[in-house]
Amino acid sequence: MQPVMTVDEVTAFLDREFPQIHDGGRVYAVERIAPGEAVVRLSASERHLRPGGTVSGPSMMALADLAAYVVILAHIGPVALAVTTNLAINFLRKPEPGDLIGTCRLLKLGKRLAVTECGIAGEGEIDLVAHATATYSVPPR
Repeated sequence: MQPVMTVDEVTAFLDREFPQIHDGGRVYAVERIAPGEAVVRLSASERHLRPGGTVSGPSMMALADLAAYVVILAHIGPVALAVTTNLAINFLRKPEPGDLIGTCRLLKLGKRLAVTECGIAGEGEIDLVAHATATYSVPPR
């Protein structure tokens, strides 16, 4: 399945429709869009850390949810009303402070539902720190 939006188009859409994701500074970046896949970076700062110096679970969940939204938008076009109906995440190991990369793949893109999976790893790392699946409700196109 070929994407219908580029990195720049998805980024501009997010900036326009969801400027609140940049409150406190720009920490999310869409890095790559490919057939059936999107890669999103979280530049984790102090506000994303929990006691003990690790990136918090809610921060990783936000990255997984945003990466799912990005891969879906990239393949259906700018549909602001696509919404998360389910997000399940497994935390696999303690992420060190620093950038996290969410690589999200489309598992199913139907008329009403889209299902994704997202692997999250530290920058340059092979081992995942978290794995998530997400289901989105897609409005009629």
